[in-house]
Amino acid sequence: MVLSKTASESDVSVHSTFASRYVRASLPRFKMPESSIPKEAAFQIINDELMLDGNPRLNLASFVTTWMEPECDKLIMASINKNYVDMDEYPVTTELQNRCVNMIAHLFNAPLGDSETAVGVGTVGSSEAIMLAGLAFKRKWQNKRKAEGKPYDKPNIVTGANVQVCWEKFARYFEVELKEVKLSDGYYVMDPEKAVQMVDENTICVAAILGSTLNGEFEDVKLLNDLLVEKNKATGWDTPIHVDAASGGFIAPFIYPELEWDFRLPLVKSINVSGHKYGLVYAGIGWVIWRNKEDLPEELIFHINYLGADQPTFTLNFSKGSSQVIAQYYQLIRLGYEGYRNVMENCRDNMLVLKQGLEKTGKFNIVSKDNGVPLVAFSLKDSSFHNEFEVSDMLRRFGWIVPAYTMPPDAQHVTVLRVVIREDFSRTLAERLVIDIGKVLHELETLPSRISANIVLANEEKDAVADKDKKDVQNETREIITAWRKLVIQRKKMNGVC
Repeated sequence: MVLSKTASESDVSVHSTFASRYVRASLPRFKMPESSIPKEAAFQIINDELMLDGNPRLNLASFVTTWMEPECDKLIMASINKNYVDMDEYPVTTELQNRCVNMIAHLFNAPLGDSETAVGVGTVGSSEAIMLAGLAFKRKWQNKRKAEGKPYDKPNIVTGANVQVCWEKFARYFEVELKEVKLSDGYYVMDPEKAVQMVDENTICVAAILGSTLNGEFEDVKLLNDLLVEKNKATGWDTPIHVDAASGGFIAPFIYPELEWDFRLPLVKSINVSGHKYGLVYAGIGWVIWRNKEDLPEELIFHINYLGADQPTFTLNFSKGSSQVIAQYYQLIRLGYEGYRNVMENCRDNMLVLKQGLEKTGKFNIVSKDNGVPLVAFSLKDSSFHNEFEVSDMLRRFGWIVPAYTMPPDAQHVTVLRVVIREDFSRTLAERLVIDIGKVLHELETLPSRISANIVLANEEKDAVADKDKKDVQNETREIITAWRKLVIQRKKMNGVC
């Protein structure tokens, strides 16, 4: 949610050109109009304004899916009026959600018997999923502390400073201290050893990220698990792990199947993943899966019957459209394991094309890793005359939306640009982007106004150095004169005494 704000007082009306065929009066911008207008006019007014939005396919800042097959689009539109939470009225939708939960749980190697069903739920996205997982950890920790007669009012959670803002939201909203492992130059994910050192008896869990938002890198969940097992044995604690696999959960199982990060590790108790990222569904769907029933406290589950039957529910949102759940099921059965692997391998290949193209320019350092989420994070080798924010700004002229941002503490001196490779980003687009980045750099370096600005900047730096040198000489001279005067005065005093 974005907090709303009004524009200037002079800009209080919405005007339309083509809608004047149906309506001539302008509409108030921040108040409901008194009268109705024709449907054609309403459509045209909104459509005209939306033209100024960016092109989702060229929004390389976002991990969120921007293309699905027409058949899935039809299913989405056919179910857009169904309330996902109304299980009694829409039992098939509920069944499809349960199938998705079990498919994802098996994908993450949950320890399920042949007749066991997985424990999990669909959410609006990974933010809600993280809130639910965090609440489960907090409640389970509190219950254990109460049973032991120990204080339970100061829970904390250990993460890297590279976590997504939803972790900060969880900590603030649900009164949990967030203990962050600082980053370092060249190491932009959580250090497992430092994380385990920060764990204490009040730690409800350690959160590892499978696919950092900053550079796509997978954190070493296996090492974290092994170190935490040792600490738990030494202390008698049972600190668990949650894996935030929002971006990487639908990547690692298909192209890094040997990587141990999921329920194969005994301390991993819950995992969240975003269906609307590499799950290949439009925005509005996430999933959280628990290892087993014991990891989700029963008191957090609500049982309601006023929609027609007993319905267990564990969500922060109640009413929610069914479309994305159905779309997720479509993708899982349509693509299967082979299809998802093909998509992810293709994204990785296109990422390498872009990376190699940027390296050939000789202008950038690559900050991201080849193994991880298929994205390229890169920074300028020389940012003395133009910086990453200027490159980002000028790329918008070509339609590209490429974010520039600074790293978190203690690597905030590093600024990077990031391009996320999604299914609809082709090799041709990757090659085109490299060409356009080259044009931007050429313009930044050779435009007359830029050259003038650079000359002025260079002269200012030269003058500053010269002034500093001059001041240094002047200060040194003053110090010598002052010292000499003191020596002369002291000698005069000594001569007088004699």
